[in-house]
Amino acid sequence: MTVPDHFYTLSHDQKDAVRATANWRLSAFVLFLFIISALSTIHRDINQGFDEVAHVSYVAYLQHSGDIWPEFAKMPMLDPSSFRFTRVVNYLNHPPPYYLLLARLGPTLEGHPEAIIFYRLLNVALDTIGLAALMAIGLAAGLPRSTFCAYIVPIACIPLLTLLAGSVSNDNPAFAGGAIATLGAYQLLLSGSRTWLLTALGGVVVASWAKFTALLLAGGLVGGVLLWLLWRGRVPSRWIAPIAVAALLACAPYFALIAQYGSPTPMTVGEITKVRMEAALFGWDHAEHLGPIAYISHFITEFTIEWIPPWKALDASYCAFLIPIASALCAYAGTLLAIRRIVSGNAAALDVVIVAGALAFAGTLVIHVIFNYRLHVDFGWLSSAYPRYYLPLAALFPLAGLTLLGEIRSSSVRAILLVLLIAGPLLVRLLLEPLV
Repeated sequence: MTVPDHFYTLSHDQKDAVRATANWRLSAFVLFLFIISALSTIHRDINQGFDEVAHVSYVAYLQHSGDIWPEFAKMPMLDPSSFRFTRVVNYLNHPPPYYLLLARLGPTLEGHPEAIIFYRLLNVALDTIGLAALMAIGLAAGLPRSTFCAYIVPIACIPLLTLLAGSVSNDNPAFAGGAIATLGAYQLLLSGSRTWLLTALGGVVVASWAKFTALLLAGGLVGGVLLWLLWRGRVPSRWIAPIAVAALLACAPYFALIAQYGSPTPMTVGEITKVRMEAALFGWDHAEHLGPIAYISHFITEFTIEWIPPWKALDASYCAFLIPIASALCAYAGTLLAIRRIVSGNAAALDVVIVAGALAFAGTLVIHVIFNYRLHVDFGWLSSAYPRYYLPLAALFPLAGLTLLGEIRSSSVRAILLVLLIAGPLLVRLLLEPLV
């Protein structure tokens, strides 16, 4: 795709129109590749990662029992071959809305392994909606073509995203809801429209009903944006009611879990059993426990390694880690620039989204580390540092990278950074898994 020869003789409005058309075409092409790549994974073995057997078992149990709110201790696992219930207790502790929706929409799972294809297709649709929502942010921002590529390519090439899309997992509605919330928050900053407020709040509810970390991430981002608008005197009184209703809806499943189990993320019988068995299997239960600093170092290492598909050999793929680490450093620098703009009173809408998202990310990460460290102290557990939990804020890193890119005046340095932001994620994607 090349810029027409007459582009530089056009008026400013005409240039914007040509740029918008090019970006729309690129978005459609990337979205098409994403869908094809995701569809190519829907016949994958159910045992390959992402706890899919547990998620499918949750849906099958709701179909079998007719329950709206399950009792976790009585929720059995399916046999991954026959799809018949076993005596093994499911270890999931997530609220039921996502699973209940699938249970009502799809065919019977118990005894029907082939039925999983329908549910995987629904999850492909969820991630496609999420990716389209994130692309809409770049389209609305009117980014130049190269900058637009530096935004959408890293998102579309997120390791595991297409594999997750082709799986039954609550990470998919979390991603879709977080993406919608991010789009709504950005457009709300631009327009102050009640429609975009409702869009942002709706995205928070969708993400929150999927999993607790998504509540913290999407809710934290939208909450941060609303606090900034309140500080600027841009929150009219008529917004209070929908914000309060959305907050209650988003938190309602976790209020119920607290009332029933004493925690928004209860340690279920199945989860305790699973943690103890795996800790014993890997010898973690009898190993010397790590101190807080050593555990944080371990967590960061595991968090990085978990970008590799769980069934992929960690051989030459290790070289791919350097690229996301470099991108993360660029995002960190871009976030600092966005903070500086907010402090100086020169913040644009994207700066506010970046800082609100970064605070939500950091807060959730701290809670995640503390929760996992308690598992380590109690059971010796050394896993669960999964970056896929943070997919609701998938736009954060590329947006922050663009902030850094915008501050660079040297054309050569800017070109190098563009190559890193565009070609780097694509190279990682190709190293880890083929596109289709």
